[in-house]
Amino acid sequence: MPCLYCQSHGATALYTATDMYNFEFNVVQCANCRAVYLDPQPTLQQLDHAYSEHYYGEQEKKFFSPFELVLDYFRKQRARALTNHLAPNAHILDIGCGNGRFLHFVSQMGNYHLHGVELPGKAAQRAAQIPNIHLKIGELQANDFEPQSIDAVTMFHVVEHLPNPAEVLAIISQIIKPGGVAIISFPNIDSWQSRFFKGKWLHLDPPRHLYFFSPKDFSIQMQKHGFETIKTKYFNPEYNPFGLLQSVLNYFSDQRDILYEHLKHNKQYTANYSKLNLTLQTLFFVCSFPLFILADVVEAAFKKSGTVEMVFRKKV
Repeated sequence: MPCLYCQSHGATALYTATDMYNFEFNVVQCANCRAVYLDPQPTLQQLDHAYSEHYYGEQEKKFFSPFELVLDYFRKQRARALTNHLAPNAHILDIGCGNGRFLHFVSQMGNYHLHGVELPGKAAQRAAQIPNIHLKIGELQANDFEPQSIDAVTMFHVVEHLPNPAEVLAIISQIIKPGGVAIISFPNIDSWQSRFFKGKWLHLDPPRHLYFFSPKDFSIQMQKHGFETIKTKYFNPEYNPFGLLQSVLNYFSDQRDILYEHLKHNKQYTANYSKLNLTLQTLFFVCSFPLFILADVVEAAFKKSGTVEMVFRKKV
C-alpha cells in the first residue's frame, strides 16, 4: 500500500507486530520520506476496537489515582515550558488535548485563550468539564481557525495516531502566526528501544500508532511546512522509563502491555492474570523505576531515547 505520509509506493519490510487483539501487521519504511508505518493500515473495525472505552480508562480517571498525580506533575512541567515561549493573551491550541489537564495547568500560569481538539470519548467528556477551554470534539479541520491566529500549537503523542498527518501539519502551518511555536512529541523510531524490541516495543502500539519518523526526518518534514527546529529533548521521565520497562515485560510475554492496561483498570484485558501477578508487576515497576530513569539518562545522552519532544518556530 502507499506510504501513509507521502503516498508514494516502494517500502522496505522491517518486521511484524501483533496488537492486543492478536491482529498482525507488517512494519515497513517508505523509500521516499523514510516514514515507518503499518502495512496494511488497520481497518475501521480494528480501530474502533482499539479506541474502545478500555483505551481511555474505565474509571473517572484514566489511571489509578497515584499515577494520575504523577502525570499531573509532568503536565505542569510541560505547561510551564510552553508559557516560556508565550506573551500574555496568547492563543494556544492543544491537538489531542485528552482530559484537558494540560490546558488547565496552562490557564493557571497566565491569561491565555485556550483551545483544545479531542475525539469523541471519555477523554473529551473529561475535558468538557474543565472551564476556560474552547473544546472541539472531533478532528481538526482547515476552517476551524483563521489563518495566522494561533500563537502556539501542541501535540503530545498525537501525531503518530493521525490517519492524515501531512494534512494536519499543513493546517498547523496555516493557522499558526509567524514566530509562533509548535511543540510536538512522539515515539522515536530511531531509539534503542525500537531497534531492540521491534514488534514488542510498547510505543509501537499497533494499531493505534499508524506511522513514525526519526527526529531528523521529522525535522525535514517540518522545514517543508515553514518551521525551524529550535530544540530537541530526548530525556523524558514521563514516557521513556515506563516504555522500556513495559517493553522488557512484553519481551517475556505472549500478551503485550499487561501492566499498562492494568494501570488503566482494563480488567477485561488482564482477566487471565491473577491479582498476585498484577501486584508483582506493579511492585516491579515502582521498585525498579530509578534504574529505568538511569537508563533514560544514558539513552538521551546518545539521542536514542524511546520518545522525543521537539520545539519548532514558524519562520517569519
